[in-house]
Amino acid sequence: MPDSAMLKLLALALLALLFIFACSASSEETAETPPDMTPPAWSRNAVIYEVNVRQFTTAGTFAAFAEHLPRLRELGVDILWFMPIHPIGELNRKGSLGSYYSVRDYRAVNPEFGSMDDWKALVNQAHALGFKVIIDWVANHTAWDNVLVADHPDWYSRDEHGNFVPPVPDWSDVIDLNYDNQDMRAWMIESLKFWIQETDIDGYRCDVAGMVPLDFWEDAARALLPMKSVFLLAEHEASEYHSPFHATYGWELFHKSIDVAQGTRQVSDLFNYFAQNAARYPAEAYRMYFTSNHDENTWNGTEFERFQDAARPFAVMAFTAPGFPLIYNGQEAGFNRRLLFFEKDSIDWVANDFADFYHKLIDLKHRHPALRNGAQGAPITQIATTGSPSAFCYKREQDNARIVVLINPIQTGINFALNDATLAGQYREVLSGDTLNLTGTDSFTLPSGTAKILEKL
Repeated sequence: MPDSAMLKLLALALLALLFIFACSASSEETAETPPDMTPPAWSRNAVIYEVNVRQFTTAGTFAAFAEHLPRLRELGVDILWFMPIHPIGELNRKGSLGSYYSVRDYRAVNPEFGSMDDWKALVNQAHALGFKVIIDWVANHTAWDNVLVADHPDWYSRDEHGNFVPPVPDWSDVIDLNYDNQDMRAWMIESLKFWIQETDIDGYRCDVAGMVPLDFWEDAARALLPMKSVFLLAEHEASEYHSPFHATYGWELFHKSIDVAQGTRQVSDLFNYFAQNAARYPAEAYRMYFTSNHDENTWNGTEFERFQDAARPFAVMAFTAPGFPLIYNGQEAGFNRRLLFFEKDSIDWVANDFADFYHKLIDLKHRHPALRNGAQGAPITQIATTGSPSAFCYKREQDNARIVVLINPIQTGINFALNDATLAGQYREVLSGDTLNLTGTDSFTLPSGTAKILEKL
């Protein structure tokens, strides 16, 4: 072969190798790039509401819950998060009805709640009223009798004897999935896509997200985000896990708030939390704040047990501090009982002033620019005070709009005075509707169980 021909072949071979290398490098770079988690525009002032279908009504069905949609629309909530709606495992189940988090079939609905058509009808009704709908997703483990066990036993973790294992010893009704198996990962992502394609839901609350590899969630987010404007919430708090989620749990603030209410921490610990949170998380990160949820209510106590008189004041904080507020079903009725988890135990819906309380908080959240979720909201600024060291006072300002929040976070009354001349002006107190003028050196007495939200006029 002539030398020139050989050189041409070598050059072509070299170009081919360079092309393959470039494609491989590009593929690896794409795989490692976190997904774009810019929050959906509709979530910027959203409030999320957790729905326990089994306990929400006496019937415990999708159709019975649908009757409450107009009431919840009037309350003002935006996102309906449904606890797992899938069939529940029977093998090794806990109690007579089992745990919602013991999933027997990822692509079906629990027949106790209704049919797949009933679910689709509920989603359509919710959408027609302006709600977004997300469902709980249990990616870490399944029921012992999940439909996958017989066909894909290699998709599960095993002990040294080859036996299936729960992810945590106490979770004896479920078995751990093995995320080293790529086929299982691909199937799980296809199942996540299924509910968006087939029922038009708007996202997921991802159960025990920190027990599932981060790179799986990143792959899942890349697959789901192009489908529609989805919202992804992680039941996890570590900042390094935030990259594939719009929102993560604010457990730390929850527990520190309880400590303040019970007198074992100081208000300064809360301000330190907000400063550290701003440094640890991206500006766009939504941190979900709450005074109750299904885990806390069932296993640790109602907000009235944990916060006692400070339950309402800390609800005010959840709605006015930089964060994404959650209401657990029944809170808007002042529901004060631990719901059973593995049995039927309906919420007692009693009319009282809690609905009006939450309605006012939601209305303020919706319309005040300083309270937007993520980077569009305003930072929290501590207000200097004299008098009681327990006075929890802060302001947030955005677009020439200001709110001033004065909270009594303890179990006794407090007296304090403001020491901030920049607060001078006329305000409306959101919860009472009263108007008042501030000079910046005003004195206040707040009985236990009270807070004031002052909106500058």
